[in-house]
Amino acid sequence: MLQIQTFTFNALSENTYVLFDETKECVIIDPGCIEKEERIELMQFIALNELKPKYLLNTHCHIDHVLGNKFIKDTYKLKLHIHPIEQEVLRSVKLYAAMYGYPNYDETEADIFISEGEKITFGNTVLDILFLPGHSPGHIVFIDEVSKNIIAGDVLFHRSIGRTDLPGGNHKTLIESIKNKIFKLADNYILHPGHGPTTTIGDEKKYNPYLK
Repeated sequence: MLQIQTFTFNALSENTYVLFDETKECVIIDPGCIEKEERIELMQFIALNELKPKYLLNTHCHIDHVLGNKFIKDTYKLKLHIHPIEQEVLRSVKLYAAMYGYPNYDETEADIFISEGEKITFGNTVLDILFLPGHSPGHIVFIDEVSKNIIAGDVLFHRSIGRTDLPGGNHKTLIESIKNKIFKLADNYILHPGHGPTTTIGDEKKYNPYLK
């Protein structure tokens, strides 16, 4: 059965996720670890649990979600998977990283492009991919249908939604993405966002003020 470990990293309080199952294979999603202490924390969890990293995945490529990409690639010899539309978003990070207080950002390129309809398989777990633009043009989310868990990036939060005032963002597109895809899932799906606490599809349908 899928297990999910959450780490909250960097000054923007970004959620980094390690997903693993009984086989000990794991994937790392949106590594925001930039400080030495953050990287040690992540490595210690993987080592103590004897996990075997198989994939590095980005839901999208805004700075707070990619600060640890190169570190993870180099440490575990992984290839970075993103949606093809996010390639320019990833490349742009080096242009503004210093303005966000990260002059030491270490750039890296994507290695493999993934899109809706494809699957990420590790151990006994299969993640489906949904394309959900609006917050970022090539934003994707990862869904485990067996355990009913969603790694949602910055599409949908507890009682909130992703911002749409960044380059490539579009409010109407984001709302359509949520209502036409995420809200088609059953109410008991657990949503793990890029920031803040977990929530459920049912809770957001009922209480999210941005989606009435």
